Amino acid sequence: MALSNPTADQIHLADQTRRSFLTSSASGVGAAALASLLSDEGLLAEADGAERSGAADPLAPRATHHEGPAKSCIFIFMAGAPSHLDLFDPKPKLNELHGKPLPESILKDVRFAFIKKESATLLGTKRTFTKHGESGMEFSEFLPNIATCADDLLMVRSLHSEQFNHHPGQLLMQCGRATFGLPTMGSWLSYGLGSESRNLPGYVVLNSGRGSSGGATLWQSGFLPSVYAGVLFRNQGEPVLNLSNPNGLPPELQRKGLDVLRNVNAGRLEQLGDPEIASRIASYELAFRMQTSAPELIDLSSESKSTLEAYGVDRTEEPKGGGRGQFGSTRESFSRNCLLARRMVERGVRFVNIIYASWDHHSNLDKELAYNAEVVDQPIAALIKDLKQRGLLDSTMVVWGSEFGRTPLGENRGGRNLNTGRDHHPASYSMFMAGGGLKGGLTYGSSDEVGWGVQDKPVHANDLHATMLHQFGLDHLKLTHRFQGRDFRLTDVGGKVLGDWIA
Repeated sequence: MALSNPTADQIHLADQTRRSFLTSSASGVGAAALASLLSDEGLLAEADGAERSGAADPLAPRATHHEGPAKSCIFIFMAGAPSHLDLFDPKPKLNELHGKPLPESILKDVRFAFIKKESATLLGTKRTFTKHGESGMEFSEFLPNIATCADDLLMVRSLHSEQFNHHPGQLLMQCGRATFGLPTMGSWLSYGLGSESRNLPGYVVLNSGRGSSGGATLWQSGFLPSVYAGVLFRNQGEPVLNLSNPNGLPPELQRKGLDVLRNVNAGRLEQLGDPEIASRIASYELAFRMQTSAPELIDLSSESKSTLEAYGVDRTEEPKGGGRGQFGSTRESFSRNCLLARRMVERGVRFVNIIYASWDHHSNLDKELAYNAEVVDQPIAALIKDLKQRGLLDSTMVVWGSEFGRTPLGENRGGRNLNTGRDHHPASYSMFMAGGGLKGGLTYGSSDEVGWGVQDKPVHANDLHATMLHQFGLDHLKLTHRFQGRDFRLTDVGGKVLGDWIA
């Protein structure tokens, strides 16, 4: 839908008092004023096909604060916290000090999830790290395929968090703060930019493995209208549960029923101006269109054999042994999700969140980390290369990350085999990004010689979010929503744009 030159300030919806005044009367003036206001803000859908009653369209494309190269994001969330020390951040000194304790001065004020710090000792890694690409970016042998993308990656080795348990840490990464009821980054992007897809949700969630401990709180819309929440897709069978019509209900009858329901809701919207009513209208109409578009999306028969093989869609599942990361046909599921993510951004989906759990390796680290890495290595590398080959990587930001890292100390709690795993570690961890106008071949920041804390260029989740929004043309200080008497934002209590990341 074409917008009539909306300004960037329209993204800021802090005019609820004005709107409430205009809609306080259910008679002509209030309703007309509401319609005019919605039209001025680019929220009224034009009459076309199923959207002919003129109700508000909360997902209409919206203006940005500035030009930004990114148009869509694929956020690959590795719930449970992978060990950066065994994947991305080699520490020869840690191996040299293997079996030795850390000084008491370092540990005295530290909280752990499970480690008994009085008897904890450092745990080296058995992994072999090598440099890759012209950039010389280092990876362990567990990620041979992702390593071939080194010169397209921005590797960040200096993230830190204040949360050391999974659910709070996951909320912090997804919502900007470890608090229930806040919108996720996908919701904020959909709210700020709208959607370029008419037939699919602007924000889609794909799950593999056991599911994250955060569950649906990791794709909630919080206090934003519910139309901005993530929609959970399945990669086989019915894409969204209860999307298909019941047997015996012809499409014509369904359309008539939706028209009646739409008219009733539109009348209520004119009376109250409640954005949730607009969300309800938009959701019903989107579900109707998705009955055709969603099944076509997950049908991979149009993809070439070489593409399916590159993503590993036909990989068979190994016998049990993957531990926390193995659940059903994990390899096939994750591979399909990566390919579906590419198909979604091609169709205008704004934000795709691929969640794979769990990487919570308190024990059996070597075997289970090897399994998880093998699950994700081939499909993620294929996704990055596929996007690049199709000319989509410049406009698609790919992010690989988690809620925190793992300790350089071995897990030593009772009932576990000593020092075969690592505990939760928020003080320093790694993640990588590609595309969306970010620099490739850059290793940013560093941890200390044993991987305990950040040594150089610390990065908080709020800095990550601020920089991501900037690449989408949004000022993180201006993208706000008034709730409970104040303006909230994704980077609510901090955050800065990291200019060194930007190409």
